[in-house]
Amino acid sequence: MTAKKTDQRSTGRLTAQPRLHQHARELQAYGTVTHQLPLELEEPVRLEMTEQLNQLLADTMTLRDLYKKSHWQVAGPTFYQLHLLFDKHFGEQNELVDSIAERIQLLGGISIAMAADVAETTQIERPPRGREEVPVQLSRLLDAHQTIIGDCRKLAQRASALGDEGTNDLVVSQVLRTSELQVWFLSEHLVNMPLVMAKEPGGGTKQDAA
Repeated sequence: MTAKKTDQRSTGRLTAQPRLHQHARELQAYGTVTHQLPLELEEPVRLEMTEQLNQLLADTMTLRDLYKKSHWQVAGPTFYQLHLLFDKHFGEQNELVDSIAERIQLLGGISIAMAADVAETTQIERPPRGREEVPVQLSRLLDAHQTIIGDCRKLAQRASALGDEGTNDLVVSQVLRTSELQVWFLSEHLVNMPLVMAKEPGGGTKQDAA
């Protein structure tokens, strides 16, 4: 560092030059919460809630990205419908990601953020890089939803027991209900129904009967 630059920093003189390549210690370590906040929630409660919310966040981020992967790679006769549906669900999951992360920060914690950290944390099975058949795509998404729904029910009950009704409300009214609705839309695509010719009660088609 030149003497001129040192002088500018030490004197605090304003300059239009951006200060690049800066590094410093972390302000707060991951896995901790700030000691005191006027939330009427004790530090151990906030520690437990932020830990569980970060798990939910990692899984929700993974599900969100799984929807985008499916949106890009879907193929076949139902391409148009599923291409749009997957992208709609992606957008809804993306909103949940932001809500969960903000809840963690609100409680004084640090939200997980980077892809590598999410990959190490998520419980959802990693899909292959290549394209899969539609039934497999749908099954993967449903399995991911099932993981999240199970965790939501446990987390909501625990949050309520600890007096953290804000977390309970977020988990139930946003994350859980969104997942339940998306599961309905996905699972209906896996019902084996005839596309053109209806089947008679005996198993044949109306055309066969004629």
